[in-house]
Amino acid sequence: MPRYFMHLSYRGAPFHGWQSQPNAISVQSTLEDALGKVLRCPTKIVGAGRTDTGVNARMMVAHFDSETAIADPEAVVRGLNSIVGRDIAVYSIRQVADDAHARFDATSRTYHYYASTEKTPFFHHLCWQAPKTLDFEAMNKAAEILLETEDFTSFAKLHTDNKTNICHVTHARWHKIDADGGYVFVITADRFLRNMVRAVVGTLVDVGRGKLTIEGFRKVIEARDRCSAGTSMPGHALYLWEVTYPYYSAD
Repeated sequence: MPRYFMHLSYRGAPFHGWQSQPNAISVQSTLEDALGKVLRCPTKIVGAGRTDTGVNARMMVAHFDSETAIADPEAVVRGLNSIVGRDIAVYSIRQVADDAHARFDATSRTYHYYASTEKTPFFHHLCWQAPKTLDFEAMNKAAEILLETEDFTSFAKLHTDNKTNICHVTHARWHKIDADGGYVFVITADRFLRNMVRAVVGTLVDVGRGKLTIEGFRKVIEARDRCSAGTSMPGHALYLWEVTYPYYSAD
């Protein structure tokens, strides 16, 4: 059966994460229901990752198999967008190799975590309200340690089915994005564990608040114990920003 990659984005607030689950509305189940109606056949999809409840995605890639070749992918995109609601946007559907895999073939993923040190009535549901006294310079010094780290057990959600907690982070830094107190934490890795980014950010925030030293941050990593790390940050400020492949571009 021909296989297709779907490029989409979504606002996470209305959904209980990406992955289908009993008695809850997820992004995956919403898309599968819509695909089934448009293609007139039950259709399963596999995403590049499994974002948690409330987490957003600027770029998500998913694959699905069709019983027959899709003659007009743009018509399918239009049909999906008319069904999935305003919190999901499907941008394109492209045929790929039959063995292409949206999750396992991805070479890197980038997440953004947005924070603002200024109160705003307009974007509070899209970013985290950070204290004005947060030391972003110290947080960036601590974040450099992530580039030297392989075992991220201290930032992994407990009792998951992960076969390994090894990840390779290639970028981790807070960037100031405007003069009004806006910041974004950008982190790129070959893979991420469940809840990893929110736990990393929460522990970096402990450094920024002065509750944890930079050396203390290193010791948290070395402990390989989730209980030693900081709290998990709210999901509404987190965005799956980009997924890269050696053979596919969403542009």
